[in-house]
Amino acid sequence: MQSKWQGTTAVIILGLIGCIWGCQSTYYSVWEKMGKEKRHLLKDQVEEAQEDQHEATAEFKDALTRVKEIYGFDGGDLEDFYTKLKRDYNRCERRAEVITRRIDRVEQIAADLFAEWETEIGEINNAQFRTKSRRSLSQTRQRYNRMHAAMTRARSKMDPVLAHLKDYVLYLKHNLNAQAIGALGQEVTQIDIEIKNLVVAIETSIQEAESFIQTMEKT
Repeated sequence: MQSKWQGTTAVIILGLIGCIWGCQSTYYSVWEKMGKEKRHLLKDQVEEAQEDQHEATAEFKDALTRVKEIYGFDGGDLEDFYTKLKRDYNRCERRAEVITRRIDRVEQIAADLFAEWETEIGEINNAQFRTKSRRSLSQTRQRYNRMHAAMTRARSKMDPVLAHLKDYVLYLKHNLNAQAIGALGQEVTQIDIEIKNLVVAIETSIQEAESFIQTMEKT
C-alpha cells in the first residue's frame, strides 16, 4: 500500500514539475525542497541529453538501413516498404524534437546556475575562497561551452538528414512503383554520408557531455 502511495505521489510531483517548468523560480523551489540544487538539475538534464542522443543514433541508423534496402528491393510490397520508411522517419523527427527541447532546458538551467554562482561569489568575504570559487566557475563554464557547442552541432546535422528522409517518404507516397525505387536508389550514397557524419557528431557530443558531468562532480 505504501509503495503504491509513493508511486502515485511521485507521478503527481513530476506532473506538477512539468506544469510549472515555465516558471523557473517555482521550478527550482520545488526541486530544492526535494534536495536538488541547480547543479544537480543541470547534471540530470545533460545525462538525459546523452540518453536521447544514444536513442537518436540507433533510430537514424535504422532509417539508413531501411533506405539501403532499396538496393535489394526485389518486387515485394511497396506499400509495406513505404509504411516502414515513414515510421522510421517519424521516429527520427520526434527524437530530434525531443533533443531540441532538451538542449533548451540545458541552456536555461546552465544560464541560471552560472548567474547564481556569480552572484554568490560576490557574497564571499574570504578573498582566497572567492578566488577559488571564481576559478571553479570559469573552468565549469568553459567545459559547458565545449559540450554545448558539440550538442548543438550534432543537432544541426539532423536537419539535412530529416529533409532527405522526408523527400524519400513523400516521393514514395506519390510514386509506389519500381521506377520510384530505382530513383531513390541513386540517392542512397548522399544520405549514407550524412548519417555517418551525424553519428560521429553525436558520439563527440556524448563524450563532451561525459567530460562535463565529470567536471560537475569534481566541482
